[in-house]
Amino acid sequence: MEKLKIAFFDIEPWEMNHLKLKLRGFDLIFSEDKLESKDLKKISEINILSPFIYSEIDRGTINSLKHLKYITTRSTGFDHIDIRTCKRKNILVSNVPVYGDNSVAEHTFGLILALLKKICSSRERARRGDFSSENLMGFDLEGKVLGVIGVGNIGRHVVKIAKGFGMNVLAFDIKKDQKFAKRIGFKYVPFNYLLRNSDIITLHVPYNKKTHHLVNLKNLKLLKKGCYLINTSRGGVCDTTALLRGLQKGIFAGLGLDVLEEEYFIREERELLSASFKKQYDLKTVLENHVLINQPNVIITPHNAFNTKEALTKILDTTVENIKAFIKKKPINLVNK
Repeated sequence: MEKLKIAFFDIEPWEMNHLKLKLRGFDLIFSEDKLESKDLKKISEINILSPFIYSEIDRGTINSLKHLKYITTRSTGFDHIDIRTCKRKNILVSNVPVYGDNSVAEHTFGLILALLKKICSSRERARRGDFSSENLMGFDLEGKVLGVIGVGNIGRHVVKIAKGFGMNVLAFDIKKDQKFAKRIGFKYVPFNYLLRNSDIITLHVPYNKKTHHLVNLKNLKLLKKGCYLINTSRGGVCDTTALLRGLQKGIFAGLGLDVLEEEYFIREERELLSASFKKQYDLKTVLENHVLINQPNVIITPHNAFNTKEALTKILDTTVENIKAFIKKKPINLVNK
């Protein structure tokens, strides 16, 4: 492969080591900080740039890098890059479209099992030296109806896991993959039908205007009394007031939440682990102030479903694949075709 100069910004030490092994023979530049104007002179000769979301790749930056041919961002989002200027200068841009899909699906079932098997309550009781089983009766997953809202990359993994437990699956999605449904053994149903007939509902949709407060006070009355709700997508998909009301009225037997409505400032899961994010936001305060955290039948995890070694490594490996495909003149994961 041609020896090219590649610069990585917003990069952590363990990521540097991984990339050095995967990109031997390249001239690599690493910086733990975001790309700023003061850095442009030292990277003026680079051919490939790999930033994260905190590095604003604007018109001035792009015009300054005369030898730049390719940008591969280590994120799904790419609104930190001036795509129009890149297109005008024939600079291709790629992203990491998918990572952690099975990680989030597995975390989803971790929350489901913790709720239905009373694992947290059992652990706390045992830690106190109390080994009685009073009020710790749980439920089996086999034969229960799981309602999956959103059957994309993550939702598909959730469906497959559910079938392994012997569950019946109802699904709602705007795009219906009937071949997948027939092969795995589930059916697509209208949204309200899913709400009425599911023992457990799990959300796997992106957050946008159409999914804002998808679970709300208006449709709360449609839910099957005593059901469980799991949210590992985005906090804004659920109206917090509706969640509290549902708990108070016994509509929800329990909630498993990896996300909270107050997390509106999160663009990429990966940024939760970055030093820049920790300086700007304090999720601990959000969690401590959240009224749901003190409810006995609610399990909250700190937006951690994505956080596995495999998922984070996939971001880096996809970036490496992007770079190698570009060099072979067969670019992949392009966002500005």
